Amino acid sequence: MNYQAQPPLEFIPPAFNPLFLRFFHLLLPNLIRWQTPISEIEAEDVEVLADLYRQFQEGKIRFLLAFRHPKTDDPFALTYLSSQLVPKVAREKGIPLQSPIHAHFIYDRGIPLWAGSYVGWIASRLGGTPIQRGKADWTGLRSARDLFANGKFPMAAAPEGATNGLSEIISPLEPGIAQMGFWCAEDLQKAERSEQVLIVPVGIKYSYVDAPWDAIADLLTDLEAASGLPVHQGQGNALSFESLYPRLLTLAEHLLSLMEQFYTRFYHQKLPDAKITDKEITDRNEALAHRLQALMNVALFISEQYFDLPSRGSWNDRCRRVEQAGWNYIFREEFKDVKALSPIEKALGDRIAEEANSRMWHMRLVESFVAVSTNYIREKPTVERFAETTLILWNMITKIKGGNSSPRPQLGKQKVKLSVGKPISVSERFPAYKANRVGAKQAVAELTNDLQQALEGLVIKG
Repeated sequence: MNYQAQPPLEFIPPAFNPLFLRFFHLLLPNLIRWQTPISEIEAEDVEVLADLYRQFQEGKIRFLLAFRHPKTDDPFALTYLSSQLVPKVAREKGIPLQSPIHAHFIYDRGIPLWAGSYVGWIASRLGGTPIQRGKADWTGLRSARDLFANGKFPMAAAPEGATNGLSEIISPLEPGIAQMGFWCAEDLQKAERSEQVLIVPVGIKYSYVDAPWDAIADLLTDLEAASGLPVHQGQGNALSFESLYPRLLTLAEHLLSLMEQFYTRFYHQKLPDAKITDKEITDRNEALAHRLQALMNVALFISEQYFDLPSRGSWNDRCRRVEQAGWNYIFREEFKDVKALSPIEKALGDRIAEEANSRMWHMRLVESFVAVSTNYIREKPTVERFAETTLILWNMITKIKGGNSSPRPQLGKQKVKLSVGKPISVSERFPAYKANRVGAKQAVAELTNDLQQALEGLVIKG
């Protein structure tokens, strides 16, 4: 991304193209093979989704697929579910469906900034609509609202708002999905339409085909070298959770120490002393948790202080405010006509854009750790959890070194398990929503909470 001052981010309108979708569906198996470590995709309760598509096509319901979002590979798996698995099960069960089976979707407007502008073009042709997460993006919200009520297909969105890198921890859900559901019910009522509005939770869980302990050990060796730790070599067949876990803990502690020194020395911040010596591993985990939370707070504060933002709300809320403030410094109204600016004005704008990006960097570090629990591995010592945590540390080190954290290293082939949950009726809750302002707020909160529980239940089930 170019961090010179630029005109405001333009809305990318959805421009669904059925021929492009057909081409994308034909190419999908090869894209999955070329672009992801996924070698197998399976799903359960697909007949539930097939029947929902039947009801949608018959004009009986509108629904939104609210999916878990642990990785950037998730859209490939979801598209495979709708384009391959749903039609297959529908044929087997005798459920009549019209092709294509697809979904409009909401995506973060920031993705084309780091992934490439062509991603916005592709998303638009596939019927996607963008949203700027850190502000009241009324243009984006109106587009998503219109597609939910009137689009050719159902909707799909990630209620977590962003990936967290963890298959078995769900970040706190944002209330936007529940609000979208009630808006859809409201729009249908105003239009005197009888469709019922549903939100369908979808779980996504990744597992390795073969435990990639060798690849994890190699990645740990690279991270140790980058961090200035002694490099472990020649462990041979002894590679396992028990042999690698102490290395992971030592690496995490060392990185925390380096970052604590960084912020105390150069940003003059005070951090609590929580160093553990001669204690059990469980105490090391507790100390890591304490130190990580304190470090995240300081890193975010550095960003918030520069942009004159309050340090309140959840980690996600704070990150989104910083991101939007940074974008406001980079993408500016007065830069719509660069020729009208003097060289000095343009140079000062570029300097502010560069500084804004530099301050957002601290927030990006925090973003990687929002959902991290230091007990995540210890409470369930699977190779999947170990790999996910190691990759989060890789992501942190890559950002510190100024590298590109996408795509992540592929440690081994993975299979994906998709689980279709029980549909949640928005229409049944709509009378409480429209009763008054207090009722509306409570209805949104309750629906968000119920969706969170449903997705957590699918994680356990998966």
